Amino acid sequence: MFQRRNRSLARAALAGAGALALTGCEHIDGGEASLALPDLGDVTTSGGISGAALLVGGLLITVLGLAFGFTVLGRIRNLPVHRSMREVSELIYETSKAYLVQQGRFLLALWGVIAAVIVLYYGVLVGFSWGRVAVVIAFSLIGMAGSYSVAWFGIRVNTYANSRTSFAALEGKPLAVHRIPLQAGMSIGMVLISLELLMMLVILLFLPRDIAGACFIGFAIGESLGAAALRIAGGIFTKIADIGSDLMKIAFKIKEDDARNPGVIADCTGDNAGDSVGPSADGFETYGVTGVALVTFLLLAVHDPAVQATLLVWIFAVRAVMLVASVLSYLANDAWVRRRYAHADRMNFEHPLTSLVWLTSALSIAATYLSAAWLIGDLPDGMWWKLATIISCGTLAGALIPELVKVFTSTNSRHVREVVKSSREGGSSLNILSGLVAGNFSGYWLGICIVALMGAAYLISGLGLDQLMLAPAVFAFGLVAFGFLGMGPVTIAVDSYGPVTDNAQSVYELSVIEELEGIDGEIEQDFGFAPRWESAKRMLEENDGAGNTFKATAKPVLIGTAVVGATTMIFSIIISLTDGLTTGIENLSLIHPPFLLGLIAGGATIYWFTGASIQAVTTGSYRAVEYIKDTIKLDGETKASTEDSRRVVEICTQYAQQGMLNIFLAVFFATLAFAFVEPYFFIGYLISIALFGLYQAIFMANAGGAWDNAKKIVEVDLHAKGTPLHDATIVGDTVGDPYKDTSSVALNPVIKFTTLFGLLAVELAVGLGEQGSHALVYWLAGGFFLVSAFFVHRSFYGMRIKASLEGGEEDPEPAPSSADDRSGASVTAG
Repeated sequence: MFQRRNRSLARAALAGAGALALTGCEHIDGGEASLALPDLGDVTTSGGISGAALLVGGLLITVLGLAFGFTVLGRIRNLPVHRSMREVSELIYETSKAYLVQQGRFLLALWGVIAAVIVLYYGVLVGFSWGRVAVVIAFSLIGMAGSYSVAWFGIRVNTYANSRTSFAALEGKPLAVHRIPLQAGMSIGMVLISLELLMMLVILLFLPRDIAGACFIGFAIGESLGAAALRIAGGIFTKIADIGSDLMKIAFKIKEDDARNPGVIADCTGDNAGDSVGPSADGFETYGVTGVALVTFLLLAVHDPAVQATLLVWIFAVRAVMLVASVLSYLANDAWVRRRYAHADRMNFEHPLTSLVWLTSALSIAATYLSAAWLIGDLPDGMWWKLATIISCGTLAGALIPELVKVFTSTNSRHVREVVKSSREGGSSLNILSGLVAGNFSGYWLGICIVALMGAAYLISGLGLDQLMLAPAVFAFGLVAFGFLGMGPVTIAVDSYGPVTDNAQSVYELSVIEELEGIDGEIEQDFGFAPRWESAKRMLEENDGAGNTFKATAKPVLIGTAVVGATTMIFSIIISLTDGLTTGIENLSLIHPPFLLGLIAGGATIYWFTGASIQAVTTGSYRAVEYIKDTIKLDGETKASTEDSRRVVEICTQYAQQGMLNIFLAVFFATLAFAFVEPYFFIGYLISIALFGLYQAIFMANAGGAWDNAKKIVEVDLHAKGTPLHDATIVGDTVGDPYKDTSSVALNPVIKFTTLFGLLAVELAVGLGEQGSHALVYWLAGGFFLVSAFFVHRSFYGMRIKASLEGGEEDPEPAPSSADDRSGASVTAG
């Protein structure tokens, strides 16, 4: 009923908008989607190769990148693994697959809303032919399918790798325990970046130049939709499951990942839904949207088609070169790691990941300069080294930011150890306060780092780039975001390392392999080695700590890219509104009240989003904890039943979808409403959500990372499981869970979706105003805001825990069946 009512409201709002918009009597300009690409075949690089031929070579590189990813997948699948562990990982895959199938259906419904707006705007108001409208819609679907497909690939790779990593630990050697998760991560990273680049090159090379702009916009909106929905829902799902599972350790004094706990399978599924599905879709979308932002900027800000074509060819050629640099760095680092740790019994699992990041950054910077000298060396005034240096500022950030993040989240960090120290005497209270300190300090230092690198790019942009384009500093900021993502495969790889190591530890416990009769002899006979149980458990826990740290390092890179890339896209809107910076510039000022009000509105939206996403986790966790407490069986059982485990997964899925629907529709209609209020109000709003979102995300991600690894120190270094200190760190970790894996990470795709969809929304509003329909625009703004406010209201009041303070039912209602467990149903306090 809940979902049907929301879909009806969405359809009604869009139908009303369409009916009112049809009163317009003239077509309006098509904006960015009407821009035509220059002829890339007319460009010849300083190396004597045509631009089109060079990009065809880039296509070949992307195909080889896909082949690399699928080859690694096959190798991981064929690694040895005991049947008990394989069965657990396949159960995790099956539950993850069921979740993703359900999310796919949900995505199609949301895409239908976006498609309706595209048809209304381009087909009715702009006057595109229906064939051209169909192309825009098709590419929006392709973009969404791309985000969805890489998410699917990610869970398949990770669920192969988790059991193989767990089994490899039994040999007592750390090398394989490190290499398997990293191989899985590189497989995902290469497939993700290669597929994204392949799709964009196809648009550049093979589609008519006059519809390529529309294809890019449709593609970017589709992948942003997919990433936003999968990130939000995945983040809610994983933290419901994680909190529901973790709190059982306090309630029943059971061990980590106890097989009798029916929440553990859901937790493992959540590791894939939130830490694999979400980041894969997010990374895919981030890489694509940043490229689309640069393409749009070049077409609007550079007036010479020859310069446009030259810079476009160079940008996409550099992307292909950096793909090669990432593979070479991985292979070189892997060779060094194998030689150094071939016979080691212990290793610091963070060191090889750190060396890989820095090696990739250095090699990518070198490749950037070489390719710039070769491809754009003919540009005047040494423009090649200036542009290469600007990109290198971003590439350097891709290595520096992880180092700064480790200062606040690593198990070796003083901030994390401060969390543990404060918890020893102050319990949960001081644990949480110390984590907040770490998050706030990290916001300062990471912000200063980003300012320094963007400031350097700004200074370099003043050395003659204004001869080529309008607002060269904005282009420089876009190139910094481009550089952030240059080492994309490795950034995704170290991020994906985390869910594999987390699942590997869970698979070990859930398999109850140690309790199988005759297991030592069976392993020695079938696999040729004697298992080292205690060493295996220690290594898996240590590797999980490294995974936690590097999961944390990728978050600020992606959110930083979102903000810097959004700057470029926002400026594209500004160019359109100001006729190429010739009119209305005074409105981009605090003395223009709508602009200032937009800045304030953006901050309000970020804080609502944070609360709404955490509320969904809170209510879902309440329901999961209630169910687990009622069903867990600790006496005479070795494992929770599959049925109970699947039921917890269902609870997580239901609340993830309900929370995501409220949040997404509130954001969607708020974007329409604020774009219709006043164009410069909307510009202020976009700038505000980017800046507020940047610091909110950094603070929450790193506070959560500090709490997470503080618990890991207590478990691994202090061997203090089951103590009051451990309980305190568990509480801190459960607070940090939605901070780092729900609210912070979902801000990235929300910012980009709002900015991209805002392109259509603000042009729609301005076009209607130019036709004289000012009253209609304001009525629509009010109507859209009311719909948005309804979902904002429902994101708390429709999701809250309906139980009395005494533990009874607050509003008695008929008890829902297991197939109809709605957030509005009454629940009984645990």
